[in-house]
Amino acid sequence: MNTGFHSLSSKLNLPDGGMLFTSLNSLTSNDFVRIYYLKQKRHCKALSKNAGKLSLSSSTTSKLMEGSFTRKEQLHKPRLKLEFVRTLLIDNYDSYTYNIYQDLSVINGLPPVVIRNDDWTWEDLCHYLYVEKAFDNIVISPGPGSPTCANDIGICLRLLHECDDIPILGVCLGHQALGYVHGAKVVHANEPVHGLLSEIEHNGCRLFNGIPSGRNSGSKVVRYHSLVIDPESLPKELIPISWTCSTDTRSFLEISNASSTSDAHGMVSSDSRSKAEKCLRVSFNSHQNIWNGKVLMAIVHSARPHYGVQFHPESIGTCFGREIFKNFREITEDHRLTYGPSVTSKGNVDYSGNKIILRKPVDKLSDGTFPCRSTELNGVGRKGVGPFDLANLSHPSNGVKFLRLTWKKYNHLASEVGGARNIFYQLFGHHKAENTFWLDSSSIEKGRARFSFMGGKGGSLWKQMVFQLPDDSGRPFEGGGYLSVEDAQGSKTNTFLKDGFFDYLNKDLSSLQYERKDYEGLPFDFHGGYVGYFGYELKVECGAAYNQHKSRTPDACFFFADNLLVVDHSSDDVYLLSIHEECNTSTSWLDETELKLMELKTSVPEKLIEECLLHDSFTPCKVDFVAEKSKEGYISDVEKCKQYIKDGESYELCLTTQIRKQIGEIDALRLYLRLREKNPAPYAAWLNFSKVGICICCSSPERFLQLNRDGVLEAKPIKGTAKRGVTTEEDEQLKMQLQYSEKNQAENLMIVDLLRNDLGRVCEPGSVHVPLLMDVESYATVHTMVSTIRGKKKPNVSAIECIEAAFPGGSMTGAPKLRSMELLDSIENCPRGIYSGCMGYISYNQTFDLNIVIRTVVLHQDEASIGAGGAIIALSDPIEEYEEMILKTHAPSTAVMEFS
Repeated sequence: MNTGFHSLSSKLNLPDGGMLFTSLNSLTSNDFVRIYYLKQKRHCKALSKNAGKLSLSSSTTSKLMEGSFTRKEQLHKPRLKLEFVRTLLIDNYDSYTYNIYQDLSVINGLPPVVIRNDDWTWEDLCHYLYVEKAFDNIVISPGPGSPTCANDIGICLRLLHECDDIPILGVCLGHQALGYVHGAKVVHANEPVHGLLSEIEHNGCRLFNGIPSGRNSGSKVVRYHSLVIDPESLPKELIPISWTCSTDTRSFLEISNASSTSDAHGMVSSDSRSKAEKCLRVSFNSHQNIWNGKVLMAIVHSARPHYGVQFHPESIGTCFGREIFKNFREITEDHRLTYGPSVTSKGNVDYSGNKIILRKPVDKLSDGTFPCRSTELNGVGRKGVGPFDLANLSHPSNGVKFLRLTWKKYNHLASEVGGARNIFYQLFGHHKAENTFWLDSSSIEKGRARFSFMGGKGGSLWKQMVFQLPDDSGRPFEGGGYLSVEDAQGSKTNTFLKDGFFDYLNKDLSSLQYERKDYEGLPFDFHGGYVGYFGYELKVECGAAYNQHKSRTPDACFFFADNLLVVDHSSDDVYLLSIHEECNTSTSWLDETELKLMELKTSVPEKLIEECLLHDSFTPCKVDFVAEKSKEGYISDVEKCKQYIKDGESYELCLTTQIRKQIGEIDALRLYLRLREKNPAPYAAWLNFSKVGICICCSSPERFLQLNRDGVLEAKPIKGTAKRGVTTEEDEQLKMQLQYSEKNQAENLMIVDLLRNDLGRVCEPGSVHVPLLMDVESYATVHTMVSTIRGKKKPNVSAIECIEAAFPGGSMTGAPKLRSMELLDSIENCPRGIYSGCMGYISYNQTFDLNIVIRTVVLHQDEASIGAGGAIIALSDPIEEYEEMILKTHAPSTAVMEFS
């Protein structure tokens, strides 16, 4: 075989301006040909010398040559730099789309327009693309399912088939759609890969400009897919431009520790850039296994500016992800340079205010003219269903209230009166602590929490709200629900809310006006307002199509707390707060509660002795909990989840179940005090809605979402749990096993990307970041893997709309969220109710802090219920998943067994 180098005899131009030189003289009877790809970008920038080799057949070579087109004249034109690039981002009902939105907003200089793949008709799409010329390029998002299913891919296939003159980038499902629409086969991968990383090689295509290639180059990408394009089925029009370096996948921390050449998500070190070289050799050999287990990671159309990437450039774990999007912007700019600028119809598209406003004619008026319907599209969707209904802080309200806040501070008082436990028990524990709340930071180690808030039925503004969805189990949700409101005087009103509870709460909250100076000097963000919970089944108000099961408890319960006591665990200070209408200046509650605190100060020793005696009166119960699912049933459900994941329907499914026990009469407050002692947690809580017979004893270690006074949103999802060890050595070993578990890292990474997406819907472009990734926190009974995601809220988005955008918490659903919730509804055999929802406060001045309801006992109708579960991914072991679920029930179930 002649393998020597030959003079270059022909030159092939690729669609992005690169050139592929082929040595035609080297063709032998074995059809062996060496191909050298020389990338031409601006002034012939060098490529990475770490590029690997890939074997392809000579027939593939001829396909590349047949499908090429020339753009040589572009090389001599100056680079066109647009003020901004207008992107249409098509969302395939994914939970990572708004991570792409955030990246494109920064890179393009203008937020993209986001539509679902079934929002527009083909006529709508053509109108905006070709009549209004409102967009420069299109990005097709990832999503569940397959491009072979019309319901999964929507309008995207026709778009890829017919829009040959518009730059298009497909990500994951969008990439597969590009292959499928041109005749390639989309097949099951050898194994599903979700939340794991691979190193990739590329051929220097324009989309990968400036990105290193090959092993140990730092070119690591995050993969979430079960399906792939079969490279052997690629038609002549599609050119492979990137592939995995090997068959291996690695976890985030493993590959991060192995390679320090680049930072995650688009941050490139100077060291990695210095490894570039001027040419990349790719070998093609038809007599070997041409892919050798490697997976196709990117393609380009030979005659259209259409690209696809199988991996997720928007993931927090992908290096050089933003470089991909930057390169796509430059490809778009060069396309504009070649084919001329788009001319937008005057008056029909407005780009002011850092958003795109499209105006489309609707039905004729009686005089024959057309009115204009303005659609503002900036990517923020109400109720989680799309970008058309924007955040609105100017809800009409019939009863605007002007609230004032009065407060007192008592320095270093908490320990003198027995601490938060004794304060609550003595001030609010009488009459079975009816209508009381305690947002209890019972675990304050390592600064996890600082403040506890408590109170009971208060002044003239106090009210209780109970909301229930209609019984539409298994049917598409049509909206609405039943609200019961009881005020401080016991007067009750019942209303049907056509637009649902989130909408009602948003309007109610927006009707409250206040003076910022009233709470200046307070170190915490809850100054009075709503305290309660949102049940999991409220997901139908946030985009889910339906509920398979109706909750046994109300779908939401809240107090409006106008009086509260706050304990600062850091300084030991105690605060009393009271809000009232401007016309009411009474401070009676403050004065009365101050007297009670001073009485506690003088009698605390006796009270503490009395409390200590409570610990000796436990009588363990012999009647155990009954599980909704047997061990065999739960294991079978895990297998169902894994099959859905294998088929590409989900990346991760957070499977749950419940255990229940008849309890009869029980001292619920003592049960909670016991639970907080056995399993202290930073987001623990006690809620007693005695009017509806619901008492919640919560020892949650997980924050769902917080919005502080500076407008910063924070989520702290937990994914990954391990038991504590008996000895120090065993404990440390179990902690390290959790930290470096491939499965747990994959779980955590998927949910981090999901929460980044949820925050990205309502946060300023470029502000969403991850200050802490995969940190391990230790609690009384378990170690947990926790990440922190933050972002700056957009000024035109309300507090309630932030909650809507992220509810239910992604750590309790899986990803993509909407499809995963639908699948879980079909697998689980009972409603989740309060479990998996969230509880906490929403302050009257639009701050909030809500936990995820886990490690919780719900007492209702003489029954104690405890929910538990875990994230199922492709790597899950069914037996281990069952054991993890049981582990999570241990602390709350043990506390119940001691009291009932």
